[in-house]
Amino acid sequence: MFVYYLIALVVILLDQLTKWIVVTQMELGQSIPVIENFLYWTSHRNQGAAWGILQGQMWFFYLITVVVIGFVIYYIQQYGKESRLAGTALALILAGAIGNFIDRIFRREVVDFADTLIFGYDFPIFNVADSSLVVGVILVMLATIIDEQRKKKGSLES
Repeated sequence: MFVYYLIALVVILLDQLTKWIVVTQMELGQSIPVIENFLYWTSHRNQGAAWGILQGQMWFFYLITVVVIGFVIYYIQQYGKESRLAGTALALILAGAIGNFIDRIFRREVVDFADTLIFGYDFPIFNVADSSLVVGVILVMLATIIDEQRKKKGSLES
């Protein structure tokens, strides 16, 4: 179990370090090309959720995040022993939730900076915590599919 919390801690620290760099080294709105026409380091703030929905509803985010963190810790304890993939996925979700929660508590907004253009689409600006959440959710889905396949295989062999 310890390894999952260590993964979460490392991701949280990386998230907070990158956000600190943006806040201390860039002006709001400033954009630095990393890979021209694909990836930019852009100083952006968000008081809402993904894609800017629910702007300014901090009380809602505080409540939901505390509930999510509680559930994720519970599930790490339950499923982390059975599946390293599920445990790692949940650690990433935990890290993402805590990373953005720290911003909401101390800055009253979330610092975003990864600005991508994918096939001409200017994807909403995001951060390490957001990436961690997305990868974690994808891995939970994958772990669920694998678990279901194992159960089907096990029931066929019985």
